[in-house]
Amino acid sequence: MAYTLDFGTPVNTALLIYILYSVQKIVFPSTSIPKTVPSEFRHGYSWMPKEHPPTVLFKTYTPKTLEPFNGKNGGRILLAINSIVFDVTAGRNFYGPDGMYGNFAGRDASRGMAKQSFDLDMLTAVDQPLDKLQDLRPDEIENMKGWIEHFSNKYVICGKLVENDAA
Repeated sequence: MAYTLDFGTPVNTALLIYILYSVQKIVFPSTSIPKTVPSEFRHGYSWMPKEHPPTVLFKTYTPKTLEPFNGKNGGRILLAINSIVFDVTAGRNFYGPDGMYGNFAGRDASRGMAKQSFDLDMLTAVDQPLDKLQDLRPDEIENMKGWIEHFSNKYVICGKLVENDAA
């Protein structure tokens, strides 16, 4: 049984030409030097960013020391969920002063995230003790844990939240 090469169909001919062209490009790559430098490399190539992002240190925050990190005047944005403080500055569109979740910036957002509510009454006043969240239903606690997992995968954990008199 002998194999025969059938060029009878245009598809077979086109495939053979494409395969031969591809093999030729791999075996004999082009050695010509481009005549112009690509515009993105005109000033040289560097993988270094234009400026180094600020270093984030793990700190202990209280509601009073967390409050200034609300993103106003272009500053950092921090929020806490279940005593874990996240740096959400990268999500300024969501957590900044004009963002959908802006009222959580610089605050303990545990209850609001658990209940999926943006209402201001979900926030504990900064001069009050931390919300113990004891009245949350199991599904609300699971919802809060889901937010913690989401934030842990997306943002930097930069501290823990403690009572005002504990720091």
